[in-house]
Amino acid sequence: MSDVEEIEKAIAALAPGDLARLRAWFDAFDASHFDARIERDATSGKLDALAERALAAHRGGRTSEL
Repeated sequence: MSDVEEIEKAIAALAPGDLARLRAWFDAFDASHFDARIERDATSGKLDALAERALAAHRGGRTSEL
């Protein structure tokens, strides 16, 4: 059995309260990893082309206020 399968089995056996705690922890864990990746991508310039396209659309009048 793989590590993932063992984790899945353990999660399936959790009591509802423990599952809620795990879910909250994992949401925060996942969000922090997502934020770190966005930060790395922004710092490395990977998002520059997307930002320029958005700015060009705005300059061209193809945007609206939220």
